Amino acid sequence: MDRETKAAWAAGGMVFAAVSMIMIGVWQAIEGIFGIATDDFYTEVADYVVNVDTTAWGWIHLILGVITALVGFSLFSGATWARVAGIVLACLVLINNFLYLPFYPFWSLLIIALAIFSIWAIAVAKAPEITEYR
Repeated sequence: MDRETKAAWAAGGMVFAAVSMIMIGVWQAIEGIFGIATDDFYTEVADYVVNVDTTAWGWIHLILGVITALVGFSLFSGATWARVAGIVLACLVLINNFLYLPFYPFWSLLIIALAIFSIWAIAVAKAPEITEYR
């Protein structure tokens, strides 16, 4: 593969990661709003190890979603801090939705899969090259 093709693939990977993170963030925020607005929207799970009220889950999802969407927008800059924050936030989203599986399993699995793809895309996309001018 020539240099231009590799650069195009790297840019495409970062765009995919950024858009994925924005989508995850928006979906998490919407899920959080539903959890906050209506306590009976999600199924209560008895005797679950993580005993958290659905309203508390709603706030967790909302805050995590807003931060994730903001970092998703910052991924378009290609900054290293945005890439690190993107991977960390995608991991937090993944863990959060894994713990949330009993409340809303299909949705949680969808978000987990998208978070895994986002981590992959951020990790494999090459950082912008810094060229030295002589």
